[in-house]
Amino acid sequence: MSNIDVVIMAAGKGTRMQSSMPKVLHRLGGRALLQHVIDTAQHIQARRVVVITGHGAEQVESMLAAQSGLQSVRQMPQLGTGHAMQQAVPVLDDDGVTLVLSGDVPLIQADTLLALLTLCDHSHLALLTLQTPTPAGYGRILRNPQQQVTGIVEEKDASDEQKKIPEIYSGIMAVPTRLLRAWLARLDNRNAQGEFYLTDVVGFAAADGCEVRAHCITRAWQVEGVNTPVQLAALERTFQLLQAQALMRQGVRLADPARLDVRGELVCGADVEIDVNNVFEGRVSLGEGVHIGPNCVIINAEIGAGTRVLGFTHINGEDKGVRIGKGARIGPFARLRPGADLGDEVHIGNFVEVKNSSLAKGAKANHLAYLGDLSVGERVNYGAGVISANYDGVNKHHTSIEADVHIGSNSVLVSPLTVGAGGTIGAGSVITKDTAPGALTVARGKQISIPGWQRPVKKNK
Repeated sequence: MSNIDVVIMAAGKGTRMQSSMPKVLHRLGGRALLQHVIDTAQHIQARRVVVITGHGAEQVESMLAAQSGLQSVRQMPQLGTGHAMQQAVPVLDDDGVTLVLSGDVPLIQADTLLALLTLCDHSHLALLTLQTPTPAGYGRILRNPQQQVTGIVEEKDASDEQKKIPEIYSGIMAVPTRLLRAWLARLDNRNAQGEFYLTDVVGFAAADGCEVRAHCITRAWQVEGVNTPVQLAALERTFQLLQAQALMRQGVRLADPARLDVRGELVCGADVEIDVNNVFEGRVSLGEGVHIGPNCVIINAEIGAGTRVLGFTHINGEDKGVRIGKGARIGPFARLRPGADLGDEVHIGNFVEVKNSSLAKGAKANHLAYLGDLSVGERVNYGAGVISANYDGVNKHHTSIEADVHIGSNSVLVSPLTVGAGGTIGAGSVITKDTAPGALTVARGKQISIPGWQRPVKKNK
């Protein structure tokens, strides 16, 4: 396809969402409804993407400003879909085809749009329609006895007989821009809503002898819009089931496809297993044979082959990302924060937090510990209750723990320092200075026992 200009309707208020946020910015699968439509437009390699804004224009345009190759035009006031398109045509070129999409219809698929554009063929008006047993609320497709499309009648203008028509207009059309420009100039608002209907161009096309073609689909979820929180929640489940089915076709084993949330990009190798109630956000990569236990949240992370992430683990790479090597074991109840870089066969156990730290092959922190701004060597054992005191109230400082070190339980490593290779830190120590390789270092008060000592007793008042 060439010379395709996409126009996305995104000016509506969305009153029924009961929200101060513009409707098209509400999120589905971790992305704004509008972003889904933009991504699909870019997938079909549109020459230009124009977004019509109106209600909450500043918020919508702020989102658009962060992306290249997008234009916006404002519709103020909002006087109908035809009026909206009248704001967009001045930025369109007559050599192209205008593909009209809706910013609150997020699940339209690229292959469906390509089929519609093929039907348009740069010379016809092509409508995307749907056969449904529940057409209420939508414009009905009018056909003559030869089954040629002659027009669209909106619900509020339809007769009782027309309301029985099961074929509805989806709000999506493809039309040569030079023809659209002329038809838009002929619109009027003599109808039940007093608005300028874009759908009136269908009647103009039929009257002018331009063939109107309909691409009728049966997958209703592709053209379902979002007008209420209930509809948004229902479409979220549809979206997630589509993600689950795609993963299973690739060989991923899901304990329950209905209990999976993918809010970004999830890439899986062979023989990946995912238990229930997991949330994946941003970009997450799972290597071959990875097993994800139940109730985990994983955001912007790369997890190596054969690694097991046990239940209730929270991995959040944010902007820095989290990397986990092969054959590691993480959790349960572990927390990995941005900058955690774990080598092969690393163990991070229950209630262990790792932030901006690297752990080399075979290092272990199995219980109740904090690792912040550390470099941890191979085969280090980081004991229960050990913390790195990396913040002095103003600056963060780094500590290096060299290979084969054993850190005894309940110790504090006061950064900056280096713990020499093969060394041992006695339990309960507060380490403030570098330690020599192979040394045992103990830094705690001498134990004192007082025989026969009596606790204080409360005096009766």
